Amino acid sequence: MQQIDYSASQLRRFTGYLRDYKLAFALAVVGMIGYSAVDTYVVSQLQPLIDESLGNSDHEYLRLAAYAIVPLFLLRGLFNFLGTYMLSWIGSRVVMRMRQQLFEKYIHLPVSFHDNNAVGGLISKVTYDTEQVANASGKALLTIVREGAFVIGLLGVMFYQSWELSLVFLVIGPVVAVIVAFVSKRFRIVSRNIQLSMGNVTSAVEQAVKGHKVVLMFGGQKIEEDRFAKKNNFNRQQTMKLAVTQILSVSSIQVIASIALAVVLFIASTPQMIEELTAGVFISVVFYMVLLLKPLKQLTTVNNEFQKGMAACTSVFEVLDENDEPDNGTVTKQRVKGNLSFENVTFTYPGKNIPALKNISFSAKAGETVALVGRSGSGKSTISSLLTRFYSPQQGEVLLDDISLEDYDLKSLRSQFALVSQHVTLFNDTIANNIAYGSLEKVSRKDIEQAADIAHVTEFLAQLPDGLDSIVGENGLMLSGGQRQRIAIARAILTNAPVLILDEATSALDTESERLIQDALEKLQKERTSIVVAHRLSTIENADQIIVVEQGQIIEKGKHHELLEKQGHYAQLHTLQFGDAG
Repeated sequence: MQQIDYSASQLRRFTGYLRDYKLAFALAVVGMIGYSAVDTYVVSQLQPLIDESLGNSDHEYLRLAAYAIVPLFLLRGLFNFLGTYMLSWIGSRVVMRMRQQLFEKYIHLPVSFHDNNAVGGLISKVTYDTEQVANASGKALLTIVREGAFVIGLLGVMFYQSWELSLVFLVIGPVVAVIVAFVSKRFRIVSRNIQLSMGNVTSAVEQAVKGHKVVLMFGGQKIEEDRFAKKNNFNRQQTMKLAVTQILSVSSIQVIASIALAVVLFIASTPQMIEELTAGVFISVVFYMVLLLKPLKQLTTVNNEFQKGMAACTSVFEVLDENDEPDNGTVTKQRVKGNLSFENVTFTYPGKNIPALKNISFSAKAGETVALVGRSGSGKSTISSLLTRFYSPQQGEVLLDDISLEDYDLKSLRSQFALVSQHVTLFNDTIANNIAYGSLEKVSRKDIEQAADIAHVTEFLAQLPDGLDSIVGENGLMLSGGQRQRIAIARAILTNAPVLILDEATSALDTESERLIQDALEKLQKERTSIVVAHRLSTIENADQIIVVEQGQIIEKGKHHELLEKQGHYAQLHTLQFGDAG
C-alpha cells in the first residue's frame, strides 16, 4: 500500500509539470482523440459496407467511401501532427525545466552532499533520468491517450453492433488490469536499478577519462576495463530483466485476448447466434478483436516507458527534495575588519566517527597572518573549510569581527574571503573571465590586467595566441599547474576581500614561479587578515603566528623564532625541510 501511495504522489507531482502547459496539452488530447476517432469511424463502416453495399449490390455506398477516404486520412494526418507535435513540445519543455531545476539544486546544495555523491551519478540524473521523464511525458502519454481512445472506440462499436459477443471483454478486462498492475510494480523496481547502474557506468567512464594519464602511466588499462565491464554487464542484466518482463506481459495479454476471440467464435457458432448474426456484424466483431491486439500490446509496452519515467521522477525528486545549504544568518556587511576567532571548535565530518578538529582555539587580529602547519590530514584545510562555512562545527563557534559565522548571511560572509586552494578550479572560458569570475559586473578590463600583472600572469600570456582572451580548456588543461595557480591568485587579488585564505597556494609552483609571486602575496597579506595553510615553512617565517596542528589538535603556537627555540614539533619539521634542501 505504501508503494502505491508513493507512486501516486510522484505521479501527482509529475502532472504538476504538465499543468503549466494546459492549452498545449488540451490541443494534444484533441489531436490524439481526433486521430483515434477517425480510425474508429473508418473501421466502424466495415459492417454496413458488407451488409448493405456488397450484400445488396449497392454501389453508391462504395462510391461514397471512395470519395471520403482521402479527406478522412488527411484529417487523420492533421490530428496526428497536432497530437504528436504538441506532446513532443511539452516533453521538451518539461525535460528542460527539470534539468534546469536539477542544475540549480546542485549549485545550491551543501558541500557535504557533493562529498557523498559521485559526479557521474549526478550527471546521469541530468542526462539519462530526465530523458526518461521526457519519454513518459511525450511518447508514453501519446500512446496511452491515443491507443486508449482507440480501444474505447472499438469496444463502443463492438457493443453497439453485438453486445452479446462483446460481453466477454467484461471478463478479461479485470485480468488484464491485474497483469498491468503487477508488471508496473516490476517495471518501477527494475527501472530504478537501471538508473542507478547508468550512474555507475557514467562515473566509471568519467573516472577513467579524467585519470587517463595515471591509467597509462601505471598500466591500469586492464583494471579499468574489468571495472567498467562489471558495471556495464550489471546494466545489461537489468535491461534484460526489463525486456523479459515486457515480453511476458505482452504475450500474456495477447494470449488472454486470443482466448476472448476463441470464446467469441464459439458463441457465434451456436445455432441461435448464427440465425441472429449478419455476415457484416460477425466479420466486423472478429476484425475489431484482431485490431484490439495491437493497441493492447502498445498500451502494455508503453507502460514500460511510463514506469521508467516514474522511476526517473522519483530519482530526480529525491535530489530536488534535498535541503539547500542552510542560510539562516541575517547579518550583512559591506566589508569587515577581519578579526577572526576560533573558540573551542570541535568538528566531525558527516559519516565519520573521529573528529577532524578537537577543541581548536586561536584568534587573529585584523591584518595579521596566521600560518597553519602540520602533516597531511592533520586538520589544517578543515579549518579553512569552517571559515567559509562549507561546514559548521558541532561544538564551539567561529567568530568574524566578534559575530558568529552562523549569524552572517552566506553571500555576505563569503564575499569577505578570498580563497586560493591547492586544487585550482578553472572554467572553460577566457583567462580574463576566469580571473574576474564572480565579480564580472564590478571590475573593468584594467582591473583584470592589473591583477594579472601582480600575480605574474602577464609573463606567460605572450606564449598564448589571444593573451587574456585565450580559452584555458576544461579546468585549465591548456595551462601548466603553476600557470593555473597564478590565475587563481589573480582572482583572489581582484576580489580584494578583507580575509585571505591560502590553502597551500604555492604548492603547484616551481621555484622560479614561487619567487615571482611570493612578494605579491606578501603585499596582499599586509592589508588583510591571512590564514595560510603551508607545507613549505620558508613561505611562513614572517607570519605573526604559527600554529602546529596534529591529529586535529593544536600542539604548538607562536612565532617562527619562538617555536625554533622550543625545539618541539615545528623545529623538527624545520630541520627536516632544511635537511632536504641541503
